[in-house]
Amino acid sequence: MTGSDRQSHWQTVYLTKGEQDVSWSQADPQPSLRLIESVVAGRDAAIVDIGGGASRLVDALLQHGFAALTVLDLSEAALASARVRVGAAGDTVQWIAGDATVWQPQEAFDVWHDRAAFHFLVEERDRAAYLDRLHRGVRPGGHAVIATFALDGPEKCSGLPVARYDPATLSRTIGPAFELIAHEPHRHVTPWGATQSFQFSVLRRI
Repeated sequence: MTGSDRQSHWQTVYLTKGEQDVSWSQADPQPSLRLIESVVAGRDAAIVDIGGGASRLVDALLQHGFAALTVLDLSEAALASARVRVGAAGDTVQWIAGDATVWQPQEAFDVWHDRAAFHFLVEERDRAAYLDRLHRGVRPGGHAVIATFALDGPEKCSGLPVARYDPATLSRTIGPAFELIAHEPHRHVTPWGATQSFQFSVLRRI
């Protein structure tokens, strides 16, 4: 799938479906928020949410006093939805409509968060492009919090194939510049009551 195909797919999803119509919807963005808070030294930490879309993580981070926030997503519609929802509190957020495989980070972040974006990159060239941005986009000593479908998770999401990982495989894929320091399984319950198996990994940039 090309970048333009990905953009078209996700724009259509967010233009045609409400929050309760997509499997990844979460009213409470856990364990993402807890894991982010476990690795930051202060509320001035620079945090980027990759594939943040209309996620409520940005709401929670703002409510917890974080101000240096960036949200990147392929879908302008998803970002618009989030911006309307958070209102004036989101004026300090950098909202970027773009593809994580071609985006050029303008700074190195303290935390790179990705809940279920990386696992859609099933082609090696796309993974390599993403990982190049990850390595440039996290400062030494910073952290990546990355969630993917676990090995017993779904093989597809939103009609697209995904790559499933366990923490060890994800760590090897990301490479030796990051050290796996924590991981945990997570059972996500969709708005319609189905259960999906995820793994969350926390990696430190060496």
